[in-house]
Amino acid sequence: MGNCLSLSSSTKATPIETTFKLPSPLPAWPSGGGFANGIINLGGLQVCQISSFNKVWATHEGGPDNIGATFFEPSPLPQGFYMLGCYSQPNNKPLFGWALAAKAEDDQPSSPSPALQQPVDYTRVWSSESVKMKKDGDGYVWLPTAPEGYAAMGHVVTSSPEKPPLDKIRCVRTDLTDQCQADSWIWGPPGAASDGFNVYSLTPIDRGIQARGVPVGTFLARNGKASPNDNNIACLKNTNTQPNTYMPNQSQIDALLQAYAPFIYFHPDEVYLPSSVGWFFTNGALLYNKDQEQNPVPIEPTGANLPQGGSNDGAYWLDLPVDQGGKDRVKKGDLPDAEANLHIKPMLGSTFTDIAIWIFYPFNGPARAKVQFFNVSLGKIGEHVGDWEHVTLRVSNFTGQLWSVYFSQHSKGIWVDSSALEFQDGNKPVTYASLHGHAFYPKAGLVLQGSGGIGIRNDTAKSKMVMDSGLRPSIMAAEYLGKAIIEPPWLNYCRKWGPKLSYQIADEIKKVEKLLPGPLKSAFDKFIRSIPDEVLGEEGPTGPKIKNNWNGDEVV
Repeated sequence: MGNCLSLSSSTKATPIETTFKLPSPLPAWPSGGGFANGIINLGGLQVCQISSFNKVWATHEGGPDNIGATFFEPSPLPQGFYMLGCYSQPNNKPLFGWALAAKAEDDQPSSPSPALQQPVDYTRVWSSESVKMKKDGDGYVWLPTAPEGYAAMGHVVTSSPEKPPLDKIRCVRTDLTDQCQADSWIWGPPGAASDGFNVYSLTPIDRGIQARGVPVGTFLARNGKASPNDNNIACLKNTNTQPNTYMPNQSQIDALLQAYAPFIYFHPDEVYLPSSVGWFFTNGALLYNKDQEQNPVPIEPTGANLPQGGSNDGAYWLDLPVDQGGKDRVKKGDLPDAEANLHIKPMLGSTFTDIAIWIFYPFNGPARAKVQFFNVSLGKIGEHVGDWEHVTLRVSNFTGQLWSVYFSQHSKGIWVDSSALEFQDGNKPVTYASLHGHAFYPKAGLVLQGSGGIGIRNDTAKSKMVMDSGLRPSIMAAEYLGKAIIEPPWLNYCRKWGPKLSYQIADEIKKVEKLLPGPLKSAFDKFIRSIPDEVLGEEGPTGPKIKNNWNGDEVV
């Protein structure tokens, strides 16, 4: 990445003074199509992803961890491309980011107005002059005033009070833009109220497989709380009639998996391991119909005899074998047979590829709780047949670089930048599956799902039980590739992968409460009743295609 000016010698070094790079160089991706060619045509605009920067200004207080933020210009820009806005990030992580630069298409006979125009003026949004804090001189944040029919894509930051030159930046014709909203907090002055000056990263409001909004990598700076519909900054829109031209083909998908397929580590005490879906079916899993509940039927290896489509109406469900020996054996899964079930989808206006890696477990084990100093098993709470969890790789279609990874954690999850990941064997991220519950985490240790010292334990650790998700990958869906990928029948089974369990939550809670001192009983009871059903395990889960993130963005 780019040229970072050194900080003053009196300032303690921060992580941003280092530039993050993946452990290994990017491979030479197989040729074909527009993937990883550096430039994407959005229709009316060509854009490229700039990840080299010149530092403009830095503060060393406020923001995440109270160590400030740094503001950059993307530089150098390719010939003919223009800056759309500055980039900023907190100082609590290495420099790792990007901002788009744009160039108008040469031939636009259908539009009388050019795609890019200089601003007509600037408004100073904020200055650090009156703020007492550690800083590298003073910084000034400017909002471009866009011409009529155009929108600003980002702010300009300067280290002097003079307005930036008008040719410093370009605004974009509004038909090539989309709405965006504040995403994560980048910075605010130390001690400032939440309604004071703040800086946020930006993301398109509408995100999903069909959505056309493209993030620019710039930031939103405003005095007052960020409002989704009133931020004076827009994102780009992919108006290309063939937006998926820049998505990877099958050979490029194979290469991406070879480069980035995660290692999944299971806790040394884990007994409920994953398997392939086919193993689950051929080892005695049964399909139940509420109208013929006494006559469950075996399931064909591909799920060909499962009901297709419809809705999750409770008419059908899957369950373990009837005999106890088969039930106990299938619960444990078969790790050597486990598959990575892949959903490859365009995201953020087809400028990124999301590789959702779905892992199937025949059984989700009982939860454990931490109640201050006590660790207690929750009996049957948390148990359910059939468990789907996933981890998603987000890859740039400009370069093929891995930018972030999503770790699903029960009903939600977290995005983690590549700069904060653990890697193994080159650029393969390391993922930890929690004991019994199988939620995914980027680091080993304990994550407590709760508050006040009371919560569900999510324990993760390395062991000899590890799954290389690149060894048995199976692309189950990639809609943009058309008929090249045939979806397995089980993917279009829309009902539950496990039965609704009949145990009484109240009885299980009473068993646990007997082990707790008096003052903790009511606090524990209140906590248990506040957690969602998917954690309690009363319902069998639905399959990947029924989840909101199948067509949309991941849930955080």
